[in-house]
Amino acid sequence: MSKPRTFAVDAIILRHHDFGEADRLLVCYTRERGKVRALAKGVRRIKSRKAGHVEPLNAARLLLAQGRDLAIVVQAEAIHTFPRLRRDLTRYTYAAYVAELADKFTFEEEAHAGLYRLLLQTLRRLETFPDADLVTRYYELRLLDLTGFRPELQHCTLCGAEIRPEPQFFSPQHGGVVCPRCGQSQPARPISVDALRYLRHFQRSSFQGAARARPTKAIHREMEAVLQSYLTHVLERRLNAPVFLRHVRQLGEK
Repeated sequence: MSKPRTFAVDAIILRHHDFGEADRLLVCYTRERGKVRALAKGVRRIKSRKAGHVEPLNAARLLLAQGRDLAIVVQAEAIHTFPRLRRDLTRYTYAAYVAELADKFTFEEEAHAGLYRLLLQTLRRLETFPDADLVTRYYELRLLDLTGFRPELQHCTLCGAEIRPEPQFFSPQHGGVVCPRCGQSQPARPISVDALRYLRHFQRSSFQGAARARPTKAIHREMEAVLQSYLTHVLERRLNAPVFLRHVRQLGEK
């Protein structure tokens, strides 16, 4: 059965770029159809009624018409615009990073309602939860679970030995933790007992359970570095938002 000519979707706008003289090409993650590219015609004109509804990181209800190569935005209504994120540069940058990961880890027209729900919940949490780092680490681990790249944190990925409460190694190439005996001869990075303990806690917990954790700033940065190395390895490319996030943090510390 052919797809309907017009269809409605709940979408989160991941990014956009200018197209032609007055249009914008949107990249959205939708609940019904996964990642979708859609052309919003005329939104760069001053009198456009759609422009404010299709800004990056908005959650919107879109009515799309299926074109030959691209869907066309017929109607758009913003449902959540996350105003508190937009007033806080640091939190907005975390949100941009979350959206960038969703974009890089997904393919067009592969629906996954769980990914849509996770992305929407994470944007809401970044608005309200005090610890943006914790929200982001939880999101990274859940995203890896849902896309089939769950890192192994319980057993050595080389010899299979159960991980003991002592400093270990983490190997992106081998997909997780490497015990001290195996790690000495591998391209792996050290990981402390506390950082591994929190990552394991986040991996197995609901957000309500994870939210009770209180990692120090140093442990947050260590967990971030470990997961960044793994995400970069899986994607085979560096991400843009983390670089800007480090700059924003440095400005905030001055």
